[in-house]
Amino acid sequence: MGWALVSAEPHHRRGWLKRFDPRFWTVDFARPMMASVTSDAPRALRVETVFYRKQDLAGLIWEAEDRWDHPLLAYETSRDFRHVQLSFRWRSGGVKPLDALHGPTLTIEGRDAAGSPCAWYVRLWNYAVGTAEDAVITLDFDALDGGFLLPDEAIRVWAGDVDRMFISLVPPAYDGGEGVLAAPVEGWAEMREIITSGSGSVLAIGDVVMPEHGLGIASGYDDSYHLTPARLVRQLVQLGYRGDLVHYVGMSHYMRLEASGGGFYASLAGGVLNAPTAAWHAGFAAACREAGLGVIWSLSYELFDAYCWGDWKQRASDGAPALTGWEPPSTLLSPANAAAMGYLQLVARAFVAIAAAVGLPLKFQVGEPWWWIAGEGRICAYDAATAAALGSASVVIPDVRGAPGAEPRAMLDALGGLLATSTGALVAAARDEAGAAGLVSHLLVFLPTVLDAEAPEVRRANVPLGWAAPAFDVLQLEDYDWVTGGRGSETARARALMVDRLGYPIDEQHYFSGFVLAAEQRAQWAAIADAADDARRTGVARAFVWALPQVARDGFVTFDGEGAMQAFDAVDFPLAIGREALVVTEFSTQIVSSPSGHEQRASEWAEARMRYDAGPGIRSEDDVRTLAEFFRARRGAARAFRFRDPFDGSSAADGGLPTAIDQWLGIGDGSRRQFALVKHYGSGDAVQARAIRLPAQGSVRVSVDGIETAAFAVTGEGEVLLDAAPAEGIAVRAGFLFDVPVRFAEDRLEASRATFLAGEIASVPLVEVRAPW
Repeated sequence: MGWALVSAEPHHRRGWLKRFDPRFWTVDFARPMMASVTSDAPRALRVETVFYRKQDLAGLIWEAEDRWDHPLLAYETSRDFRHVQLSFRWRSGGVKPLDALHGPTLTIEGRDAAGSPCAWYVRLWNYAVGTAEDAVITLDFDALDGGFLLPDEAIRVWAGDVDRMFISLVPPAYDGGEGVLAAPVEGWAEMREIITSGSGSVLAIGDVVMPEHGLGIASGYDDSYHLTPARLVRQLVQLGYRGDLVHYVGMSHYMRLEASGGGFYASLAGGVLNAPTAAWHAGFAAACREAGLGVIWSLSYELFDAYCWGDWKQRASDGAPALTGWEPPSTLLSPANAAAMGYLQLVARAFVAIAAAVGLPLKFQVGEPWWWIAGEGRICAYDAATAAALGSASVVIPDVRGAPGAEPRAMLDALGGLLATSTGALVAAARDEAGAAGLVSHLLVFLPTVLDAEAPEVRRANVPLGWAAPAFDVLQLEDYDWVTGGRGSETARARALMVDRLGYPIDEQHYFSGFVLAAEQRAQWAAIADAADDARRTGVARAFVWALPQVARDGFVTFDGEGAMQAFDAVDFPLAIGREALVVTEFSTQIVSSPSGHEQRASEWAEARMRYDAGPGIRSEDDVRTLAEFFRARRGAARAFRFRDPFDGSSAADGGLPTAIDQWLGIGDGSRRQFALVKHYGSGDAVQARAIRLPAQGSVRVSVDGIETAAFAVTGEGEVLLDAAPAEGIAVRAGFLFDVPVRFAEDRLEASRATFLAGEIASVPLVEVRAPW
């Protein structure tokens, strides 16, 4: 499997988009209200809202810059809205009407003609023909005025430098004050017959279509609630994803809420899902069905803490609730609490019903069900419902790490029984909703937590034997903390342990790789892609990558057939010729200069790319024949090979023989055994770390805590695998000789006896390729 992190380039395929295309609007709002936007009909969109407070406000947004699509699929950034006319039919209900104070207003944010930040407030009623809830609105951005009353309060809009614009939607009781509404208010608004005209009405849009590949994709509603389903599905299809995708329904947006004690809590009043969520997912399911995609609906035991009833939460022995590291935090529902589990079962039924309504095959995942382990090994298994269910078996376990005694182990076993019973009931509810159509059940387990080496007995509670096959149809395993933390070698052992404990063969397993939390961590995609590839080679039924928002943000693409596209021969370039090579080190930097001479510089490559010219090393006719034979065997530029840089082929600072302490690889944590080889250049904040993938055989020397050791192996990926994990805080260093993976830069090799005998130096350009694993 091949992969890359890409940005939009001029040569990429592009199409055309009419500005204000309904698929590319977004919504946003402040909690606790909820809104969604769908575009299920041509030239039309619909916003659904639910308001809980008088001051709630939703914005229907058009942005000049596409911040949400993959770089290959995004529309161009154009902040000039002059020479654009927009018309549409507006219909609404349950929101302030067009003619009211605080009625739907188009807020335009940008800069005025002098370049100063500015915002204009365009009252849509001033440009409407019809009634306050059913009107045709026409906006000419060359002749558009802000202000409530026109012409007396008119402020002319400068549309030449706009960042974004949004239409505000508020509840009928909105008056600028605060307060909780007596009951939730559901509203809606539609823009239909959307027509954009004028010379500025067309935008270029990325239209790359990647070949279909075998990697699956996951996504989540909490990350994409603000986008239209059509926009998401377009990205999935054009990035080459097919088959089933995993859709996590989230933990913070799908629920209905009721006011209580100054807060808002999950509610069943009026149904299970709030109206915006139900509408969005109906559109999403239909779009997936039309695109030939399947959906595995994922529901976890995680709930936004602020919305969770106090007695539903798992709690530590001191009464503290289980809280995740997200900000604001989520909490974990107690498997022993009948009300919490009954609520989850109704949520599961609702999403299965949505899939059934559009004819999708019914597939459901119980996502990461577990007893939360808080800091210092405190298990959150002491809520009232759990204590009542366990009775005398409930004992205080101060720290689950190490080797708890007989009574704590018995409690952990009992907790496992409660967890298995609750997950079984959840699947049973989903299966009952599916009825005769049938349902494929999935269980997602997060290995780094449930198989924590420091807490081996926790698996009694969090990998209960009640999950053993055939309790679920598919076992799904994920390990992204290990992968992104350089501990990917632990997965094979963990997978084997799970097979032994639960009995699901490899072809009844799925694997989840990733995700990259922050854009500055995008280098982690290399390890994520490698891990997914390794899982596919082991024979898992399906490998998925987390998750679509990160894939789009970082420009991740993948493709099968890597063997044909980046073939690599583990052979050396003729050393005698290579020793005289000309060396070029290059980066790619985008530089924008202002008239004053100031510059903005953006470095596009995390590492340098090397280029060489091996021509100066050709000294004889024998060299020409050797090179020609090697060139033919590589099929020109088709196949890469190893090349020893004549100036930089050693870890040693002076380029000499390596020692065991040349380069710092990392710090032990008591469990990590695998360390990637790197070479550092520079110092302080400017240091550059170069990944070394092709160490010379037999040249690697390793030290642990400054003492050289032979207790290691070098993996096929060029990484050091220690026999034993260094203790926490212990430094691991290494020295080595290394090669660079390169290919011929051209598909032809020129050699002339006349020019050679005349002393002219031939040109044999080589270019570095990224290591093919």
